[in-house]
Amino acid sequence: MTAPTHTIVQISDTHIVPEGALLHDKVDTTANLTAALAGAEALGNVKVVVLTGDLADTADQAAYRRLRAIVDEFTTRSGIPVLYMMGNHDERAAFRTGLLGEEPSIEPYDHSSEHDGLRVIVMDSTVPGHHYGECTPEQLDWLRTELATPAPAGTVLALHHPPMPMAVPLMEELGFRGIDELAGVIRGTDVRIVLSGHAHHAAATVLAGIPVWISGATAYTQDGFAGPEMLRGVVGAACTRVDVYPGLATATSVPVTPPGTVYEARVSELLAMAGQAR
Repeated sequence: MTAPTHTIVQISDTHIVPEGALLHDKVDTTANLTAALAGAEALGNVKVVVLTGDLADTADQAAYRRLRAIVDEFTTRSGIPVLYMMGNHDERAAFRTGLLGEEPSIEPYDHSSEHDGLRVIVMDSTVPGHHYGECTPEQLDWLRTELATPAPAGTVLALHHPPMPMAVPLMEELGFRGIDELAGVIRGTDVRIVLSGHAHHAAATVLAGIPVWISGATAYTQDGFAGPEMLRGVVGAACTRVDVYPGLATATSVPVTPPGTVYEARVSELLAMAGQAR
């Protein structure tokens, strides 16, 4: 079996709230984030962690500082870099001051970085004052320029709003506008996979011949069976393991559970029980 050249972890829709609060008075989102980061660290071969938006539930400065403290502790301990990204619950000025320690700005937060030959491009698909997403012509021109030169191990593109039709009607209204324009930019490039969040449930499609993936959220899970007139969040958290191979990438949804409740068994023992020991 071919081993991946790179493994990254995508954590989406953390919805961190200030100290002492719970999301919707029910969910300890910092515990879920900490559990996801612990899982990434335990893998031992993760090149980078990407946080794909909706980082603070209400763009609160205290929530951003709380998130930064958790991430800084993780990166100091593990040595794994973490990339931040805007979501529709975030606000650009507060995001920059509270999380990045930068001067406030309402400009899109787009950036590109390389990790042992794998390029990760983060696009800001937010529209200030709205919850739907899009990329401006200027952003698409920037992306086109970045992709003009292939990276040694290919590119992972990440944006908050999924460039695909959405199963939940409300999320379709608040989805990504300009799918065809984005497809025209990434078609024929070295993009191995497009990562997104926003929907709070896992889903996949193909755009311009490239896999597109929605990661489950660490905050809670969106119920896809709730019906056209309902929006129902249920208990359950997930993140994504992304493995990159020459010419392709795979995405695996990983349940996130606080420590102490994880089922564990040795792969060798299970293979032996199945009669497939190697």
